[in-house]
Amino acid sequence: MSSIKMTASVLAITAVSATAAMARDNVQVAGSSTVLPYASIVAEVFGDNTDFPAPVVESGGSSAGLKRFCEGVGENTIDVANASRAIREAEVAACAENGVTDIIEVRIGYDGIVFASQIGGPEFTAFEPADIFNALAPKVLVDGALVDNPHTKWSDFNADLPDADILAFIPGTKHGTREVFEEKVIAVGCEETGAMAAMIEAGMSEDDAEDACLAVRGDGLSVDIDGDYTETLARIDANPNGIGVFGLAFYENNTDKLKVATMSGVAPSTETISTGEYPVSRPLYFYIKKAHIGVIPGLKEYAQFFVADEVAGPDGPLAAYGLVSDPELAETQAMIDAEDTM
Repeated sequence: MSSIKMTASVLAITAVSATAAMARDNVQVAGSSTVLPYASIVAEVFGDNTDFPAPVVESGGSSAGLKRFCEGVGENTIDVANASRAIREAEVAACAENGVTDIIEVRIGYDGIVFASQIGGPEFTAFEPADIFNALAPKVLVDGALVDNPHTKWSDFNADLPDADILAFIPGTKHGTREVFEEKVIAVGCEETGAMAAMIEAGMSEDDAEDACLAVRGDGLSVDIDGDYTETLARIDANPNGIGVFGLAFYENNTDKLKVATMSGVAPSTETISTGEYPVSRPLYFYIKKAHIGVIPGLKEYAQFFVADEVAGPDGPLAAYGLVSDPELAETQAMIDAEDTM
């Protein structure tokens, strides 16, 4: 891979100070714990193969990263936000209120959300969205009636599942993974079981029923994880009956500790995600503050490096870690070159 050289001198960000203090000499990144390992790989290789220092990459979750991103323009704010979901309209508005008006959206590839358990634990090998909903919802349909969830074992509602206590470790609400988990698993399960129809028949509006479908039980059988996947893994290690929600790449790098379940009869893999066959997959992103390009040394070069064929392509190090390469990578490369904003 060819090195990217910097010829321009370090500039100042005038928005920070009337005295025009000198800018940082490294790119600062924060956000999604799913994107974290990919960004960390790129940051290290970028530092090793260019004249720029390695970017500083932090985690914290998609929502937290985008909140920091939208705090304003200047060297005391981050340059890039990693996200396992698309930025929301409300976040774009918050950015604009703080002067972050030109945002470049970069899709780096795709990842799947998997349900994995302790390798020596119960045989959790096949799930449907309805199973996850029946296990985790605060209210479920039993004998045609919507009742407080009585289920304490997986076999209570599906005899094909293990006779094991329900205990699920799911992404906390600040994680982009949570949104995809809700949309593609919980909401689908709510419809499949008939619970959503029962809510509407009971007098709820469709919007209220959709919101109610996304709720999870609060009796300790569903546990929000605010940290990254290593925290979820630690909980699984300590709880043989536990089920955890992970990104595919994290699971693939921990197959000595975890086993994965199918969803709707499809095993998660880079192939089934790239074809769209696996139902719980999502694009991954990072967002660039255009106002920092040309001010923070190496920012544009980092973005170009990240999506280069040699890095984010099907034969690059990110694919080797588990990222499903974006078939439209060339368009993304051209967009970054042109600095096209949202």
